[in-house]
Amino acid sequence: MRRKVIAGNWKMNKSPKDVEEFMERFPGLVSDTENEVILCVPFIDLCKAVKLSKGTNVKIGAQNMHFKDSGAYTGEISPKMLNDLNVEYVIIGHSERREYFNETDETVNLKIKAALTHDLKPIVCVGETLEQREAGITKEFVTGQVRNALKEITEDELKKIIIAYEPIWAIGTGKTASKEDANEVCKWIREELRALYGDVADEIIIQYGGSVKSSNAKDLFEMSDIDGGLVGGASLEPEEFSKIVKYN
Repeated sequence: MRRKVIAGNWKMNKSPKDVEEFMERFPGLVSDTENEVILCVPFIDLCKAVKLSKGTNVKIGAQNMHFKDSGAYTGEISPKMLNDLNVEYVIIGHSERREYFNETDETVNLKIKAALTHDLKPIVCVGETLEQREAGITKEFVTGQVRNALKEITEDELKKIIIAYEPIWAIGTGKTASKEDANEVCKWIREELRALYGDVADEIIIQYGGSVKSSNAKDLFEMSDIDGGLVGGASLEPEEFSKIVKYN
């Protein structure tokens, strides 16, 4: 059976001082869970988060990275830098990165390869807009994103990747895909992985993200092809996020 993986994406929120306050409370609230717990925090918070997560079951991830190891890329962070901080995970291709910062399927693919080269575990985001859903092209669009993201990725490398299905129309809007609709798309993603890689698809973690909160986490995470969540705003409060992590 696939494990459940619940990751919090703090986006552009919380200072290092806020990390201290959060980590004073949160690890104790989730210490007894069998689910995998990840916090993806802003770059400025990574050092503090990694330090305070030692000895706990909370793993730390970054929210983005460049695909080059170094160079004249002002303001960017390289995978080698994340290695030096002992970061374990990195979000790649979040819809906000695609929309506001010109992320493309090509750069997502390059970042996945760079992350794997440096033993970082990618959380790869895919998802459709409301217009695409209403046009009936969700399956075509999302599975296309998956194919493009995984170009030249081997079966062994795939096992290290988490895919997060995040319908863009449900991110930060308070709207949530129904558990049936969310599971259907996650199942399409798994079918695409099976077409590309065979039975290893059954081992791959596929999360749902999009206004996940404690009141809907159980319904979502108990669906057949949803293996946890990528949680935005609800991950900012220790008690609320702990309830999502321990949904069962």
